[in-house]
Amino acid sequence: MERSSLLVPASIDSHSREPETTDLDQAIARARAALLGRQGADGHWCFELESDCTITAEYILMMHFTDEIDDDLQERMARYLRATQVQETHGGWPQYVGGAIDLSCTVKAYYALKAAGDSPEAPHMRRAREAVLALGGAAKSNVFTRILLAMFEQVPWRAVPYLPVEIMLLPRWAPIHIEKMSYWARTTLVPLTILCSLKARAANPKQVDIRELFVTAPEQERHYFLRGGLLNRIFLGLDKFARTLDRWMPKSLRQHAIRKAEAWFLPRLNGEDGLGAIFPPMVNCYEAMILLGYPKDHPARKTCLHSIQKLIVHRDDGSAYCQPCVSPVWDTAWSAMALIHSGDDTVTQTAIARAGDWLVQRQELDCRGDWEAQAPQAAPGGWAFQYANGYYPDIDDTALVAALLHISDRHRGQPGQHAFNIDRAVDWMLALQSSNGGFAAFDADNTHYYLNAIPFADHGALLDPPTEDVSGRVAACLGILKRDQDRDRLRRCIDYLRTTQQPDGSWWGRWGSNYIYGTWSALSGLALAGEDLRQPYLRKSVDWLRTRQHPDGGWGETNDSYIDPHLAGTNAGISTPHSTAWAVLAQLAMGEVESESVKRGIAFLLACQQTDGLWSHPSHNAPGFPRVYYLKYHGYAAYFPLYALARYRHLLNRSWVQR
Repeated sequence: MERSSLLVPASIDSHSREPETTDLDQAIARARAALLGRQGADGHWCFELESDCTITAEYILMMHFTDEIDDDLQERMARYLRATQVQETHGGWPQYVGGAIDLSCTVKAYYALKAAGDSPEAPHMRRAREAVLALGGAAKSNVFTRILLAMFEQVPWRAVPYLPVEIMLLPRWAPIHIEKMSYWARTTLVPLTILCSLKARAANPKQVDIRELFVTAPEQERHYFLRGGLLNRIFLGLDKFARTLDRWMPKSLRQHAIRKAEAWFLPRLNGEDGLGAIFPPMVNCYEAMILLGYPKDHPARKTCLHSIQKLIVHRDDGSAYCQPCVSPVWDTAWSAMALIHSGDDTVTQTAIARAGDWLVQRQELDCRGDWEAQAPQAAPGGWAFQYANGYYPDIDDTALVAALLHISDRHRGQPGQHAFNIDRAVDWMLALQSSNGGFAAFDADNTHYYLNAIPFADHGALLDPPTEDVSGRVAACLGILKRDQDRDRLRRCIDYLRTTQQPDGSWWGRWGSNYIYGTWSALSGLALAGEDLRQPYLRKSVDWLRTRQHPDGGWGETNDSYIDPHLAGTNAGISTPHSTAWAVLAQLAMGEVESESVKRGIAFLLACQQTDGLWSHPSHNAPGFPRVYYLKYHGYAAYFPLYALARYRHLLNRSWVQR
């Protein structure tokens, strides 16, 4: 089978297949119509992106920090928090649907509900409080939660890591420097250092406290930090030493550092798309500007607030929640990719063309973002995940969109139409290849692993190292484009993927849950890159997928597999549409169109399609940060099952023709 046939649809002779409309055809038609119906007037898609309760709880607490309380919105968000509490078992809030109680999630949700007016003696609040105390109390919360509690004067500032704004003055060669951290860490940290250095105090107009969530009175608690390995102990010692020196910090030096922090984040405010285009940096920036005396009518402060407000989703049931960010480029590219394979009618092809036009307008061709520190000679050319995020385009979106434009141009008989956009994108992307051959999401060689031992980094997500799924996407893109100048780069990427395969044949998934997602990403990339599909390491991966198939024909994977790798590819027998689609797509990439496993997977997708033409499942299907924070991409139940069904039909028809 030709590599191109694995992804690029070919014309099918109308007499080469059975004439009657099949269940498969009907399912694809319904899903296609449903997806087309959700396309925006300007050609793009943007589905909801939901996280755990923390973002919504933090939004309520932000309103109390600033004393800018929208009572109606607060009540809507409180309804959402009450609805997501797990009353049946532990009484708290988990990181993801079906997960265990998470202490920090529960502390924030409880505090937000109490601030919103819920009585601590209400049954749901008593349940949550008992759950927190059983886990050791709010003092055991993670660093970000304790920083929030310190700003609300619920814990002393010694309960949080020492985060002096003076780190902005450190030279690039220093062991700790913002350029050594991931994009999400540096955008969060810079305004946060202002808040911590000036010991920000929330307005807290109703003076709501949560002392009842502490086993030991917070001012008497002496064990806020867990001691880990040697490196962690060294950093804790340095933290304690630096804290004692803070009182002698020259005021002029601190003011100079604050001005440098301001000079860093102000150009990156990114209009109403927000600093880093993600919620935590936006909130930290907004609160820092208030602390620094920016008046309400200051353009920067007003714009920052609007960027946060734009993340709110109002639901038909009267509740509301806050998204961590939005995903229009990602959603649009995958929706168009699914549609390319689903039909050649005029309506579909027009929708794909409009999506391509919208994506081209979103390419970052002028802004030299933070990535320039690793690739100073590269010209801008990437795509961001969100509507706009010029300083932070990402490699995953860039590889996907570049491949989509190439495929779409060929499909319309206009090869080369977007050659300029594609070449700029790929040249930029390849400039950020890491030294081990792999690709990270935003940076090259962001692998200063010792930083994950500093007290601030108890979440273990301070860095952006190369990952298997992003590297698989790049391999797929390069394999589709077949540019001669990329051969060595592609070979290094393939070698990286081969070295990161798990002993059982799977690949870990950084940006989707989990090994099923990673395995699909890697196999698709390797197949399109021209690897011999008969090689044992690839067959081993197919065998692994088949061992994880459920009796109902589907696949599913719990986010617990990020904690316990023995759970890789399993979900207590519960199948999900997105995991099944990934597993089917992975096997199709390996030429398994007529395998019994694929047929059963397709049957599962047909059986669980909804009357509206799409699919759904309540589970969180991707990590924001593995082990710490998870997301639910609502679009994954819209385009991935359609993509799998359409690819299956295309390859099945091709197989029929070749007979």
